[in-house]
Amino acid sequence: MAMLTRLGPLLAIGVLTVPVAFGLAGTLLPAFGFLPVLGGMRFSLAPLTALFAEPAIFSSALMSLVAGLATALVSLVVVMLFTAAWSGTRAFARVQHLVSPLLSVPHAAAAFALAFLIAPSGLIARVISPELTGWQRPPDLLIVHDPLGLSMMVGLIVKEIPFLLLVTLAALPQVKPARTRALIASMGYGRVAGFIFGLWPSIYPQIRLPVFAVIAFATSVVDVAVILGPTTPAPLAVRLVGWMNDPDLSLRYLASAGALLQLFVTAVAIGLWILFERLAARLRDRCALAGWRLRADAPVRWSALLLMLLSGGAIFAGLATLALWSVAGLWQYPDVLPSSFGLRNWMRVLPHLAGPLGTTLLVGLASTLAAAIIAILCLAREDEMGHAPGRWAMALLYLPLVVPQVAFLFGLQLLFILSGVQATLTALVLAHLVFVLPYAYLSLKDPWRAFDRRYDQLAAGLGKGAWRRFLFVRLPMLTRPILAVVAIGFAVSVGLYLPTVLIGAGRLTTITSEAVALGAGGNRRVIGIYAFLQMMLPAVGFAVATIVPALIFRRLRDMQV
Repeated sequence: MAMLTRLGPLLAIGVLTVPVAFGLAGTLLPAFGFLPVLGGMRFSLAPLTALFAEPAIFSSALMSLVAGLATALVSLVVVMLFTAAWSGTRAFARVQHLVSPLLSVPHAAAAFALAFLIAPSGLIARVISPELTGWQRPPDLLIVHDPLGLSMMVGLIVKEIPFLLLVTLAALPQVKPARTRALIASMGYGRVAGFIFGLWPSIYPQIRLPVFAVIAFATSVVDVAVILGPTTPAPLAVRLVGWMNDPDLSLRYLASAGALLQLFVTAVAIGLWILFERLAARLRDRCALAGWRLRADAPVRWSALLLMLLSGGAIFAGLATLALWSVAGLWQYPDVLPSSFGLRNWMRVLPHLAGPLGTTLLVGLASTLAAAIIAILCLAREDEMGHAPGRWAMALLYLPLVVPQVAFLFGLQLLFILSGVQATLTALVLAHLVFVLPYAYLSLKDPWRAFDRRYDQLAAGLGKGAWRRFLFVRLPMLTRPILAVVAIGFAVSVGLYLPTVLIGAGRLTTITSEAVALGAGGNRRVIGIYAFLQMMLPAVGFAVATIVPALIFRRLRDMQV
């Protein structure tokens, strides 16, 4: 067994580093004019010069920079204040159960949900019209695709809040919040101030890498930017994808130079965030030394709860609107509900769903199963070595999440083209595996380490070998977390847009890539069907992960939840 578990770390390192390293190399070389397949035999600054000559290129880069910082800042502040104000209460548990399912909703589906909610002809305008507004037709307001990118940032914020809340909840038990909160309260501190001064300095270092991942994603997001973001100019990553998919192959140089700029923008965003961390820490220390106790913090507490409920409620309302549009007949403005319902839209779209749906299921399941196996082997190897991976190993785990996707997927696409495996299922599964593996490992590590090893010792005392203990004791007892890992990995795979577009090269499409492509068409019924499927596929995965263990362990009282 030891020989097999040694493969786990090697496979993980290979999956996490090789595609990123080769992808970055394949992006950097054409950015400096070296691409022999297109005749670029010498290094040159011409691609960078052409990039900086592009109209409004710095506006696109600035928008991406601001979107990344604003998304991380607002999401983190909301999660911090909500956790500070309500952790340990019944309201906190209820809101946690409300918001947690949103983690499985793909970014594109959440963006469509928000667009259907806030658009001039969206559900909010219909609910308040014409009684409160006097609108008999949709107002001429640029809400979606606004030039400042505000709707795009809101879409990113409401989607990242559940993610940061989840990682904060994972870090909370390690700082003994109840004991520390009671000690701080005895000193006269308010609930929010006590949390920020006493607990947050220990919690934040544990969630720092996930925050960096949020910044990297928000600065280089494509699908949410296409659905909600501005178009004149578009965010940097959207323009890069357009150049990369252009029939004029000479634009590959321009796209690679743009990917280098995207990498710089993300690095600057993370650098500015580190500077902000230091300034915020100094401000916190000064406030603590000044004796600020902020006992009257009720407005802050209720505001944090309201923001959390609004972020979750907006997505749920938008998803309900998507479901309505998928079965809507005539739905004139300003009617709140359609005048009729039916499955005619589904019957018309269903024949076209088979290919994307099949690819989504096949690639999602294959990449998720591979990621789960590698994660299990890595954790089994940790047991044999007797210690968890160090800080650098965890940083390596976040490598594909911190490096902007466009910065290495362009090069990875070029590598697959030269090797002749582009637009194959194998290449697409590998590309998805790069992003699924970190989530699989992070989701499984805590349940794995919490396993009571006395069961292993008991089985060993009965004469069972290592393989038998592993296959017939540990894995069955960890069925529930393993299936949860599969559900999480499948949800991540379903939501991946850019790897599918670039590696699939338009010949392998998924529900997500088709939904984003149809978003430009404006047919809300068809968009509603694809976005609804985007939402339902992960939901089905989590339902299976919940129901199957309940059926397996229905007669075992101690294995029930």
